[in-house]
Amino acid sequence: MPGDIDVLPIGRNAMARPDKTAAVAELVDEFRQSNAAVLTEYRGLTVAQLKELRRSLRGNASYAVVKNTLATIAAKEAGVEGLDAELKGPSAIAFVTGDPVEAAKGLRDFAKANPQLVIKSGVLDGRPLTAAEISKLADLESREVLLAKAAGAFKAKLFSTAYLFTAPASKAVRTIEALREKQASQDAA
Repeated sequence: MPGDIDVLPIGRNAMARPDKTAAVAELVDEFRQSNAAVLTEYRGLTVAQLKELRRSLRGNASYAVVKNTLATIAAKEAGVEGLDAELKGPSAIAFVTGDPVEAAKGLRDFAKANPQLVIKSGVLDGRPLTAAEISKLADLESREVLLAKAAGAFKAKLFSTAYLFTAPASKAVRTIEALREKQASQDAA
C-alpha cells in the first residue's frame, strides 16, 4: 500500500552480503571435507612464502587465509569446536584431506624455516588439538612407514610360524636319514 514503510534490520542481524554467505558456505564445505584442520597465524609472511607453503602442503592439505568472524561462523555450522578462542589476528587454516601427519610435518618444517608462521591449534577427526599436540603429531612417522613396519612384523610372524610347522618334519627327515646311515654302516660292517 502506498505510505507503508518497510523496516529492514540494521547492524549484525542485517541480511548477510552474498559474498560473505558464499565465503562461509565454502569454509563449511572445507571443514566437512577435511579430516583435520590446523589454525595458523601468518603475520609477516610474504606472498611468495605463502605460495611456497601452499606448494609444500599440496596433496595433503589446502591452505587458506580466512576472516576470523567468517571462520568462526563456518566452524560452528560444520560442527567443529575448539578453534574459536584462537581465531584472532591474521589467521589461515590448513584444511587436511590427506595424511594429517604429513601435513603437520609440512607446517612444522615450514615454521622452523619461517618463524613468522605460528601454529595456534587444530582439529583432528573432530577432536581439538593444541599446538603442542600438532607438534607431537608431526613427530610421528608417516602412515606409509607405519604400514610398512606393520607389514614387516606380520611377515616375520608368518615366517616364524611356517618354520614352527616345518621344523618337526625337517627334524624327522634328518633323524630318519641318520638312522638309515647308521643302519647302512652296521650292514656294511
